[in-house]
Amino acid sequence: MGELPRMNEGQARRVKRLIRRLCANHDGGFCLLLDDGDPCVCPQSITNALVCRYFKAAVLPADLELYGEVMEGRLSKSCRICGAPIAATCNAVKYCPKCARQERRRKDTARKRRRALSFRK
Repeated sequence: MGELPRMNEGQARRVKRLIRRLCANHDGGFCLLLDDGDPCVCPQSITNALVCRYFKAAVLPADLELYGEVMEGRLSKSCRICGAPIAATCNAVKYCPKCARQERRRKDTARKRRRALSFRK
């Protein structure tokens, strides 16, 4: 197993917010997966390393920007417009979510203009 991805303080705060908001195994600061009768503190909420496989697979992808930042060494893609690291969910991903929305609108507008011009001829 390779070295665990590390997070800075800002990223760790965002991770803790994600855990409290979205993690299905988080119960008032305790981890249901590790509960064997005695409550166990969620290990992901007390460390700056990415240790919980469930969190990494199910919760972290909900925030694609944070996912790209944390997995930066493991991901080689960055947004073609703004350069932000992105989570490559497939090989076709080129833009971060914000830039993807803008680029889609720009391409839609261009396509509609071309189509309107072709009807006028």
